[in-house]
Amino acid sequence: MTDLERSTREGFTSRFNRDPLGLWSAPGRVNLIGEHTDYNDGFVFPFAIDRRTIVALAPRTDRLIRVASSFAEAAIELSLDELIPENLHGWSAYPLGVAWALGSYGADLSAASGFELYIDSEVPIGAGLSSSAAIESAVALALNDVWNLGLDRPTLARVGQLAENRAVGAPTGIMDQSASLLGQADAAVFLDCRTLAAEVIPLGFDAADLDLLIVDTRVSHSHATGGYADRRASCEAGAAALGVDSLRDVFEADLAGAAELLDDETFRRVRHIVTENQRVLDTVRTLREQGPTAIGPLLDASHVSMRDDFEISVPQLDLAVETARRAGAIGARMTGGGFGGAAIALTPRTLLPAVRAAVAEAFRVAEYAAPDMFVVRAGDGALRHPAHANALPTAG
Repeated sequence: MTDLERSTREGFTSRFNRDPLGLWSAPGRVNLIGEHTDYNDGFVFPFAIDRRTIVALAPRTDRLIRVASSFAEAAIELSLDELIPENLHGWSAYPLGVAWALGSYGADLSAASGFELYIDSEVPIGAGLSSSAAIESAVALALNDVWNLGLDRPTLARVGQLAENRAVGAPTGIMDQSASLLGQADAAVFLDCRTLAAEVIPLGFDAADLDLLIVDTRVSHSHATGGYADRRASCEAGAAALGVDSLRDVFEADLAGAAELLDDETFRRVRHIVTENQRVLDTVRTLREQGPTAIGPLLDASHVSMRDDFEISVPQLDLAVETARRAGAIGARMTGGGFGGAAIALTPRTLLPAVRAAVAEAFRVAEYAAPDMFVVRAGDGALRHPAHANALPTAG
């Protein structure tokens, strides 16, 4: 049993005075490339990381839901009869939103049993590694089992997205939940966000002696507020002005004409999406044909586009990317929704200490808070852990 498994089980027992039925976990994700393309019906290329969120759950015989976590003192209690988005607030909107969203995918919430749930996590919050999707995916998998729903993983991804959109109020696409549920070791998920067709593509980082360094700038962001929603609105306005259903239907050859129809800001937002979609396709092709050491320029170009056209970077992210590249990373970019969070730097393993040291020194000289730096590897998606052999009777 890992330390995280133990702390989750003990946290559940401490809060609810009984053992859980079992543990379910799901990973955070890193998006290798393909930023803000998901809600534009485009292409993304994320992978599940080796940092996970674990939930412990046990059913009740009544209709009460009780949720608690390692990052909040108070437990939240709610009846299934009160389970609507308007009643969900704060951190508990993520797990409770999933329970509500399952009602749109076959769960009969009028007859479902309540449950007790405890959450613990090693996925950094606010770093652009999708701690929210890790919670949603773990809870969705757990309730799918306990409520005997029989939903497949692509459907559970849609459940998580609906929870985040409606219960949390964040207008995100389906990428994060798909990566968390579909990921495999040493591979990334090539996802068509229009058709939801997904293909697992080997990365080959280990064989090439490459590490993916995360530079968490510690500049927090929130998808439910501010610039993320503005960028989505700009993309929708651009698609409407160009007469297409989504920016997936606009290609690089169309950009010259788009520049004549759109104002400068909207055009630059559109240009990022169009070129980023092509960069995802080029990255998958390059991995297949040349291997991971050849994708660096695509990562670099993605960051420039996010910095200049989509304008979602911040000085700390730019400094991390520029410094990592100078110190030997073969490619670097910000990752996640932007306005803070983390950068990634694909780095030869032998140069990793030099890149870490250079970034740390650059942040010190700039008088920024010291970044948190760590290596992530592509790991497996959501899974159920073995049930506790000595679970206590169901409460209620």
